[in-house]
Amino acid sequence: MKILVVDDEKDVQILFEQRFRKEMKTGEMDFVFAFSGEEALMYLKDHKHEAVLILSDINMPGMSGLDLLKHIKQKYSVPPPVVMMITAYGDPENYKIAMKLGADDFLTKPVDFISLKEKLKAI
Repeated sequence: MKILVVDDEKDVQILFEQRFRKEMKTGEMDFVFAFSGEEALMYLKDHKHEAVLILSDINMPGMSGLDLLKHIKQKYSVPPPVVMMITAYGDPENYKIAMKLGADDFLTKPVDFISLKEKLKAI
């Protein structure tokens, strides 16, 4: 399963690579990282339908994760990727907006990797 992680904090890549080392080694999961909403859209444009799951931070400079979500749901509907939003702010307003825009799940930071692994295996 190819997973696109979108977050402006570059150390997120190291964290995911550490936490999913076994799944990456066996080929069960393949992670690609984008450090802005704009970079994520460029990746999706060049690699149509490769990413079956997108994990995106909400609060990023430039294009926010919510703006990215809107673009993804409008442009990539067949087959639609699963989009999980991640934020340090679990406020009800962001949750409501994300769900209205079509997010499949909403996670708060720090990410509970045990729970995330279970969710990913269910996809």
